[in-house]
Amino acid sequence: MTEEAIRMRTRFCIDAAREAGRRTLSLFNNNALRIETKRDGTPVTEADRDCELALRRMIEASFPDDAILGEEMPEKPGITGYRWIIDPIDGTKSFVHGVPLYGTLLAAQLEEESIAGAIVMPALDEYVYAGRGQGAWHGLGEHRPEPARVSEVGSLNESCVCTTSLALMQRKGMGGLFDAIADRCGLFRGWGDCYAHLLVATGRAEAAIEPEISLWDVAPMPVIMREAGGEYTDWNGVCDTNSPHGVSSNGRVSAELLSMLKPALQG
Repeated sequence: MTEEAIRMRTRFCIDAAREAGRRTLSLFNNNALRIETKRDGTPVTEADRDCELALRRMIEASFPDDAILGEEMPEKPGITGYRWIIDPIDGTKSFVHGVPLYGTLLAAQLEEESIAGAIVMPALDEYVYAGRGQGAWHGLGEHRPEPARVSEVGSLNESCVCTTSLALMQRKGMGGLFDAIADRCGLFRGWGDCYAHLLVATGRAEAAIEPEISLWDVAPMPVIMREAGGEYTDWNGVCDTNSPHGVSSNGRVSAELLSMLKPALQG
C-alpha cells in the first residue's frame, strides 16, 4: 500500500460522501418521502437506496476493482484488497422525523483496517474526514477545512458523553449503566448516531457510546479518531469495527469509561 493510494482514497472518500449526501436533501423533511420497514424492524427510505446507489456508481467508476459493502444492497467482491463500506443514511429515524442529525458515512478499508473515512452531515453542511497519516479535517459549508482535534479533558466528571438513546440501553438490560454514566460524567446527551462521533473528533464531546452497531455504522471511526488524537474501540478496548458495540473517545477518558462498559457486557 502506498501513501498515494491512501491519499487518493481519502480525497475520494470526502468528495463522494458529500456529493451523495446532498442527494438526500431533496427528500429530507419532505411529506412525499416513502418509508418502509426492514426485517429487523428499522426504517429504510428511497433516499437511503438512492444515496447508496450513487456512491456505488462513483466507487465503481474510480476504483472498479475494489470491493463494496453497503447497508442496503448486496456486497460486491473485489480483487485489490481494498473494500469500501457505505452507510448512506446513518440515523434514518432522525431523517424520517425531519431531524438534521443524520449523516452519510463512507470508509475505505484494507484487510479490514480503516485507512480513510468520512462523516458527512448533509442537513448541517458539516463534515469530518481522515486518512491514515493524512490527519483529520473538519469542514463547514464551503469554508476551507481545518484540522480536527479531540479535546484535552481528562476525567469523566468534566466530560460530555453521548449515546443514541436510553430506550436502546434499557432494551439491552443496561438501564443501570446509563444511570451510572449519567451520574459520573459532566453532561450526558442523546446526540447519537454518527453526529456524536463527529462531536468527539472535533473536541465538542469526549465520548460517544454505541451499545448496538453494525460495521457500516462505525467503519470510518477508527481512522478519524486516531488521526484526530483520540481512539475508537469496542467495549473490551479492542479496535474492532465488526464488534456489535463501540465507543469513540478523546483517549484521555477511555480507561475510566471502559471500566464501566466492560462489566456491563458480562452482566
